[in-house]
Amino acid sequence: MLSRVADSLYWMARYMERTDSVLRMLKINYNSSQDAPQDFTWHPVLSIFASLDDHEIDRLEDDSRKVLQFMIVDRLNPNSVFNMVTLARENARSVQDHITVELWKCLNEFYHVVRGDRLTYAIQHGDPITVLDTLIKECMLYFGTTDITMFRGEGLQFMNLGKFMERAIQSAEILDIKLGNLSGEVDKPTDTAYWKYLLMSISGYSLYLKRYQSGFEARNIVDQVLFNPDFPRSVLYSLNQLERNFDRLRSEKNLEGFQKVQFMIGKLRSNVQYSNVQNVYDTGLHNYLKDVIDEIDEIGVGLNQHFFGYT
Repeated sequence: MLSRVADSLYWMARYMERTDSVLRMLKINYNSSQDAPQDFTWHPVLSIFASLDDHEIDRLEDDSRKVLQFMIVDRLNPNSVFNMVTLARENARSVQDHITVELWKCLNEFYHVVRGDRLTYAIQHGDPITVLDTLIKECMLYFGTTDITMFRGEGLQFMNLGKFMERAIQSAEILDIKLGNLSGEVDKPTDTAYWKYLLMSISGYSLYLKRYQSGFEARNIVDQVLFNPDFPRSVLYSLNQLERNFDRLRSEKNLEGFQKVQFMIGKLRSNVQYSNVQNVYDTGLHNYLKDVIDEIDEIGVGLNQHFFGYT
């Protein structure tokens, strides 16, 4: 496969995974703003997904509809849903011969939904939850279409690399923003609603209730988001899938580059797999998560150098 094609498939998947994370966070945070407006803040979401300084965040976060407009349709925000779907579509358009017709149609329809004036009007005057549910369903349609129509070859492997790298980063960043300030107080009690909305933002609430019987504790949440191999949005699950998909790209034509990136992926996956909450506590949650994110970024650099033809 041409490096240009692999690069486009990889970034298409990363942008769509990031879009899904943004929309889920927006929905859960908007629900939270309605349930407990006196304690609510948009600061964590804007810190993760918007390139704004604290002053700009403070100015924006008091108006939920303005936040939603900025994060969904603002063309000047590089991390808005509109811009990410546009970039995903542009990458898909450049490699239409390597994706299915159904997948192209899915992305194209999503693009026309987010660029329409009706969406902006609905954000300003309609029910925001209905808007967010509509967009989340578009993401689910993309993931489902990818799963049932894409050929199980190199193209899908590169898409999965982008998907699971982005997912690991998003889970780590959400955990860092939400719990990083508790690094020295992992056992500190916090309002139940805080944990509930954190878990719902990464679709982990139901699993948590089934697995942990002792109630909401920061230690258990760190354990689930980082180390649960059965939770599809945990860091460990994402790294397991990253290693699994990358191993299928082994080729004698690029064996040296493959082995270098394979070593980086295996090293990070092993470090996470053989860590536990106590290790995180000893290191400090923020420092631990920062190291994980930095190593994922290094894997991305390795892919750029050895598979996408970047210098």
